[in-house]
Amino acid sequence: MTADTLPSERGAAVGRGIGIGLMYGLWRPRVLGAWRVPSAGPVILAVNHSHMIDGPMLMGTAPRPVHFLIKKEAFVGPLDPFLKGIGQLKVDRDTTDRAAVTDALGVLKAGGVLGIFPEGTRGEGDFASLRAGLAYFAVRSGAQVVPVAVLGGADRPGRLVKALPPLRSRVDVVFGDAFEAGDGSGRRTRKALDEATVRIQGELRAHLNNARRLTGR
Repeated sequence: MTADTLPSERGAAVGRGIGIGLMYGLWRPRVLGAWRVPSAGPVILAVNHSHMIDGPMLMGTAPRPVHFLIKKEAFVGPLDPFLKGIGQLKVDRDTTDRAAVTDALGVLKAGGVLGIFPEGTRGEGDFASLRAGLAYFAVRSGAQVVPVAVLGGADRPGRLVKALPPLRSRVDVVFGDAFEAGDGSGRRTRKALDEATVRIQGELRAHLNNARRLTGR
C-alpha cells in the first residue's frame, strides 16, 4: 500500500470536524480521560457499541482523527463517497475482508488511529463477546489499545427519532489507560492471539465497570 492509497488522514480530520459540530450541536458530550490517548504513534480505540451514535460521537470527541472500520452495508448511495472521503474503512463482516485488513494495518503503520467496535455489532455494549480482529491488529501492528466507554446514548429514546437519544441529553465518553495487547514476544500464533483476546477483554470490561462507577451510568 502506498501513501496515495492509504485512507485519507486529511479526510479523517475533516470527519472529526464534522463530528465535533454535530455531536456538540445536538447533544451534550462529557469527555473524560481524553489525555490518555497517546498524542502520536499507532493507536487502536476499542469502543463499546450499544447505540448508533457511538461512532460519530467518538469521531467528535477523540483528541485525534479516527479511521473507523464500518460495516459495508453503511456504504450505500451518497454515504459511500462521503464515508470514504472522511477516511473511514469499509469492511465485510461476513468474510475475511483482506482489503479492509490491509487498509487498517496501513492506517496503523502510518501512525494513525484506528477505531474498532470489538463486539462487531450493536448489542449490550458490555464487551461480553469480542471478535479476534482487534487482537490481530494490535499484535500485528504493535499499536497501543485504548478502551473507550460511550455511556448514556441508549438510556431513553428521543422524542423525534426513537433510534437517537433525546436532543441535548448528556452522553459520557470515557477514555481508559493505553495498554499493550501482546505479551511482548511479538508472536502472532493462534495461541498468542487467543491470549491477547482474553487480555483485551479483561482490560475493556474493567474499564467499562470503572467508567460506569465514575459516571453513575
